[in-house]
Formats: sequence, C-alpha cells, structure tokens
Amino acid sequence: MRLVTGFHAIEETLKALENEKPAAKIAGISIQYAKPGPRVKKILATATKLSIPATEKAVKEIDFLVQVLPPTARDHRGIVLLMENAEQEAPLQLDECLKAFKDKEKALVLILDSITDPQNVGAIIRSADQFGVDLVILPEHRSATDFEVIARTSSGAASWVKIVLTPNLVRAAELLKKEGFWIYGADAGGENVALTSFADKTVLIMGSEGSGMARLLREKCDKILSIPTQGKLDSLNVSVAAGILLYETRRA
Repeated sequence: MRLVTGFHAIEETLKALENEKPAAKIAGISIQYAKPGPRVKKILATATKLSIPATEKAVKEIDFLVQVLPPTARDHRGIVLLMENAEQEAPLQLDECLKAFKDKEKALVLILDSITDPQNVGAIIRSADQFGVDLVILPEHRSATDFEVIARTSSGAASWVKIVLTPNLVRAAELLKKEGFWIYGADAGGENVALTSFADKTVLIMGSEGSGMARLLREKCDKILSIPTQGKLDSLNVSVAAGILLYETRRA
C-alpha cells in the first residue's frame, strides 16, 4: 500500500487519476481526513467527483497510520490518500519508453546517478515537470527511491513525470545513444553551459551529491557541462544545478 501526504502531492495524484480512466484506477483508493479545512474540503470535492471514498478519522488515528512513512512525509496536515494497489501497477520499462522516442524529433531525458537524498530527487522531478522532461531514469540501487518523500517534495510533480528504474545506467545511456540521443554530463570542470548548443534529442546526467558521475557513465558522455559560479563553496546543490541546466537546455 502507498500512502500520500501533503496537499500538493494528493491534489496532483487525484488530477492524474482524473486524466486517466477513473473507473479502472480508483479501485483500492480511499481518503482519511481529520481536519476539514478549506484545502481539505477542496480535495474531498475532487475525490467525490472521482467516486473515491473518504472517511473522517481522529487525528491520533491518522498519526498512527503515517508512522510507517519516513519522518519528512509524516506531516499529514489532516489528510492522507491511501492507494491499496499501488505496488501492483506495472512499472514503466525502459525499452517501452525508447520505442516511444523513435517517432519523436525532439526529446529530453534526465538520468540521476546515485542521488541518495529523496528531497533532492523530489526537487529535481519538480524541475523536470516544469521544463518538459520526457523521462527521468533512476538506478534501482544506490539511489533515493522513497516515493512517498519524492512525491511530497516534488509537490505532486511525480504524478506527471515518467520515471523508470533500471539496474544499469551505463546500459541505459548506450541504448539512448543508439536512438540518436546526445549525452551531456554535469561536472564542475566542464564546458560553460551557456556556450553549449544542445541536440534535438538530449540526455542530461546529474551525478551524486558527493562523488558526481560514475566513471563508466562519464565515459558515455558526448560533452561535459558546467555552470559558471562565483561563490566560495565548491558547487551548487544538485537539485539547484539540475534546474539551471534544464532551463538552459530549453533556452538553447
């Protein structure tokens, strides 16, 4: 079962359901709420429209329910979305996503290499939504895959951005190259991003918070990019850097 907390995350999850086939998607989905304030009432109205049942509970009951979540996701604000069958949904497959790119003249893919902080991943996914990223690829291991926190910190953007987990990022990069993508990696020693002309089919790789891109993945890059800075610290936070680089890909 998946629990969703946070007003934005719940609202965007419901919007995503509304845009799909509600009758097929709402089975096993329900809401528990304790504080029917204006924002909660708005969510309940949407749930009613989708025929999603909502039950009023004591605050202590909801507090107990969210104890299974990471600390960041436990601030329920008086409402929780329960998705009983969420884990049964078939995950997106990289091969299927690559097939969809065959007929597209332009596409933007984001690879996140071993970014372990789910709040950073959530913030990056929010930027990915804003700048029209077609696909985000995460490694199955050595990465933040705590989707309750990611959904919350992305303010619901995770409901709109296609996300794929893969056991091998290097292999994923190789497959993307075969589909005509150019691969750009982010690193402090790279070329000034403002001077870069991006390919119509672009892959942007963001490395981990501490060690950056893995060596084998770096070797798959066609170009290494950097963001010129003037501060005293070594580098920007990875989520901030990702937002800037995604903006530059669209601006170019």
